[in-house]
Amino acid sequence: MNFFKAFTNDDIASTRTLLHEAIPLTGTLLSSSVYLDSNVKDYSHGYWQSVYDYNYASASANQLVDITAGYASGATCQYTAGSQYAIKRSIYNQMAQVLVGYDSTGSIMNFDEDGNFVAGGTKVTGTMFLSFSRLLVKDEIKRGSFSMTLGVSQAYTDPNQWGSQVTITDAAATSSYLSNSPAGEYAPLMSGSETYGLIYYQAGVAVLNVQKIFLSGSNGATPCLMTGSGAGSYVTAMLASGSIVTCGDALRHRIGNISFNNTTELNSSIYFCRINHNDFLYSANPSYLNGSKIRVKTVATDAPIAYFTAIGLYSADGELLATAKVSEPIKRSPDTEQILRIRLDF
Repeated sequence: MNFFKAFTNDDIASTRTLLHEAIPLTGTLLSSSVYLDSNVKDYSHGYWQSVYDYNYASASANQLVDITAGYASGATCQYTAGSQYAIKRSIYNQMAQVLVGYDSTGSIMNFDEDGNFVAGGTKVTGTMFLSFSRLLVKDEIKRGSFSMTLGVSQAYTDPNQWGSQVTITDAAATSSYLSNSPAGEYAPLMSGSETYGLIYYQAGVAVLNVQKIFLSGSNGATPCLMTGSGAGSYVTAMLASGSIVTCGDALRHRIGNISFNNTTELNSSIYFCRINHNDFLYSANPSYLNGSKIRVKTVATDAPIAYFTAIGLYSADGELLATAKVSEPIKRSPDTEQILRIRLDF
């Protein structure tokens, strides 16, 4: 008796399914107006700050996003005597190295508004970065689903109290996106015909051209106060002279909301177990026989009958790899055939 049967190529199929989940991040959570900054963690190194969904000291808190700032060499906000000058340059270069890559001379390229590096175009040099946690992004952000609302009123006011807002999205990415990044696919973040940043889908990183957002936005050429009233509080001066934590605080208090759909890639192998009428008619269980006779037969000429409750998938050398259980015992007899569909997800 043979209790094993080999699969053919026609018995195995592979599928890929994309599952999406809506992720809303409200401005009250990001600005910490509810938790009074207890959900915002500032590190002693001062390179970035992290936002949690609850008091970050709680064991049940989940990290949502890291916020940091940086600028390229030659940026209008570059200030050699400013706070964390070398750190901001290093952060920009590190992010550009990972997300943009190198040119033919081996130099790190700057972020480009339209991604057309051959044609030149406008570079994004004064930036803030939002790196979303894998808990939110999963495998990647779904193209065309990202939206971010920012307050661009000239005055610095309490969160969600601005007189003017701008919403930047990647809506055009549903039909057009870029793939010339070492980190995968990305697209511009736009409002109307203006580009205000970039979103990198697999990396889960939003690059914001804050100099452009808070200088023009819907205010023409009027800059926005970012850190209250007084000199040095406009966006360019903030990037130049303010610490990264100060930049993060200012940006968080200008965010109305962020929303996107994440993506979980579910790969499946489907095995069609085809049981012909003359397959698996006998059981290997010792209790199947009694005195060398089959228990379920009363007349010697009756057809053999067996029941099975599970199917095992084995490797070529006979090692059990997976087991599939059926909801109830299935009867096997010479006058019936079955096809069982087993799906393994990974």
